[in-house]
Amino acid sequence: MTAPAILIVEDEPLIAMMLEDFLDMLGYRVAGTADSVGGALAMVADGGFDAAILDVNLRDGESSWPVADALSAAGAPFVLATGGNDIAPARHEDVALLAKPFTMDGVKSALERLLER
Repeated sequence: MTAPAILIVEDEPLIAMMLEDFLDMLGYRVAGTADSVGGALAMVADGGFDAAILDVNLRDGESSWPVADALSAAGAPFVLATGGNDIAPARHEDVALLAKPFTMDGVKSALERLLER
């Protein structure tokens, strides 16, 4: 059985690398890492992943809601990563949240719940 592949959308390189390490230690594959909406949308269009971790706020004030919309349209499960009081638009209010700072247990729990569906 092939390990599930996870797409990471995170604009902070150190956090992205930490998530990649967590995924490796938890037995997941990293399908790719994007640090912008444009890069993430291209990866969503290409597919090849089982779930995604989506940072809500990207650099330069860029919001990742267009990526969340694309993931939803593709039927791809995802979790919203947030370090603040971000409020999801109504269309994504049922999406699970993954609080920053990340812990390995938090990532493990979020992905297990996500991939059970």
